[in-house]
Amino acid sequence: MQQTSTLKHLAQILNMSISTVSRALKNHPDIAEKTKQKVRELAASLEYEPNAYAIQLRTNVSNVLGIMIPTITNFFYDTFIASVEEEARKAGYSLLIMQSGESSELEHNNLKLLKKNRISGLFVSVTKENNDISAFEKLQEQNIPVIYVDRVPHHENCNKICLADTESATLAAQTLIQHNKKNILALFGYPNLTITEKRLDAFMYTFKTMAPTAMVYCRFPDQTKAAKKETLHFLNTQNIPDAIFCMGDQILMGAMQALYEKQIKIPEQTAVISISNGFIPTLFQPNITYIETSGKKLGKYAFKRMMECLQGDKKHKEIIVPSILVSGQSL
Repeated sequence: MQQTSTLKHLAQILNMSISTVSRALKNHPDIAEKTKQKVRELAASLEYEPNAYAIQLRTNVSNVLGIMIPTITNFFYDTFIASVEEEARKAGYSLLIMQSGESSELEHNNLKLLKKNRISGLFVSVTKENNDISAFEKLQEQNIPVIYVDRVPHHENCNKICLADTESATLAAQTLIQHNKKNILALFGYPNLTITEKRLDAFMYTFKTMAPTAMVYCRFPDQTKAAKKETLHFLNTQNIPDAIFCMGDQILMGAMQALYEKQIKIPEQTAVISISNGFIPTLFQPNITYIETSGKKLGKYAFKRMMECLQGDKKHKEIIVPSILVSGQSL
């Protein structure tokens, strides 16, 4: 619905100039208090709201921040968005949220839409296909800060807010070794992402140095369905894994579906440990032991960095969100 109360409308009713009404609403010191009071009362009674789009066009500055993520159906990204929205609201910003759907083409088209909406800054988790961040770098050249979160590019000269990928995978491997697990199925995600590379390297290095005789079988299912298929393959062999490591929640769900289908006792026959945002592991019985990678914490760190950039900080930083071990009954 189009707003009927405008500055012009207020000025006509009060028999004042538009500039006087505008300055009164902005509490300008040149305007008498009595005049300011009359303008405010009328504006309130007519439910006048400043035209945000007109302000954007005039000042070339908006209070809109963009978020671009692979999908909003992932619980991790859901909590990340909620966290950023909470912080943005406190600071007077609103959000424009886009999904890339794991498509670099859609990611590029979404970026065009975000630019048309004159965003002040962008949070982005890159797609599995994206090896080229030149379009995002052009935003930076236009003084629009870009904060890469979770899935970050390999490039050094950019702002990255990362989960403790190396730490979390190391902690998961150490926990399995402490429980004397010798035959492990390790399920990772998209192999070309930095997040997968870091977790794979840390997990394998820990076993190589601390338990070199253990057998670790690494597989790379990209979604729940593929994780179930890989897990069923190993459960149908004579050599059933004594532990399964899952790199994320989607993979964990697939592995658990397979374990339930084969009626494998957890942890008596096969132990389970996952890296997780924290909600999905609580849905299973027994509750799954996991290494917490918090979307909520990621959102708070990312928003703080965005505000620093908007306030003029031009340096590039990589900030790591720490992880913790949360014990369930699956080990």
